[in-house]
Amino acid sequence: MPLTVTGEIVGSARKAGRGAGAFNAITLEHAEAVVAGAEAAGLPVVLALSENAVRFHGGRLRPLAAACAALAADAAVPVGLHLDHVVSEDLLHAAAGTAISSVMFDASKLPYAGNVAATRAAAAWAHDRGLWLEAELGQVGGKAGEPALDAHAPGARTRPDEAVEFVAATGVDALAVAVGSSHAMTTRTAALDHALIAELRAAVGVPLVLHGSSGVPDGELRQATAHGMTKINVGTALNIAFDGALRTEFAAHPDRKDPRPALSRARDAMAETVRHLLTVITADPGTTPAG
Repeated sequence: MPLTVTGEIVGSARKAGRGAGAFNAITLEHAEAVVAGAEAAGLPVVLALSENAVRFHGGRLRPLAAACAALAADAAVPVGLHLDHVVSEDLLHAAAGTAISSVMFDASKLPYAGNVAATRAAAAWAHDRGLWLEAELGQVGGKAGEPALDAHAPGARTRPDEAVEFVAATGVDALAVAVGSSHAMTTRTAALDHALIAELRAAVGVPLVLHGSSGVPDGELRQATAHGMTKINVGTALNIAFDGALRTEFAAHPDRKDPRPALSRARDAMAETVRHLLTVITADPGTTPAG
């Protein structure tokens, strides 16, 4: 089916009081796994390319976007293409003219006033070109090169009053907030502040985004969407599934010279992770999803 606009996927999920899954891809196999997992679940999905992934591919965004757009066009479910955690204005501007419909512009490391100014300019540029823009307020932490962050330390949470001001001042379409998760977690032990999520949902007029969702257990994710979190970003959990399957296959066949069997197993493992998490975050809050 035709490529879908990210804002429509997220907006529909918010209206229904459920989550929308956004999954990061690095290689073509990753992107195929995200689409396959969404098809297995029979649910829409947001396929995300991060600035780090673009850098891994030599800084060339257009070939990645074109490949993902082709996958989306052949998918049996709606797929939106998203550019994630963009710090570089050059990369933001490179999204114009591609199949990408949304960008997460990340100026959260700047002081509040600097974040507002940079994000306002990014949102204005994006909206002039029909792009949906997400930003971040608070310290989610855990990105490469950042010091370790205690997600429960004072100052690591997004304040509702500041979030309201930030959205009004910048005109963003969605807001990533700090509510107890952290990027790059390899264990699912994060405990979210559900009271804060509910408070933010009541105060802020745009969809809320949870970054660092790989470290959040299923029950916490279901509660998060029930309390008002909409876009759920997942990256590390996919890499764990992919890498684990590769290691198992290589260990079982140390003399094999063809990488395709191992990549196929890894792609399948990642697709299953996508399928499972999509069923978790889109489930009716009063039910427990199967699988």
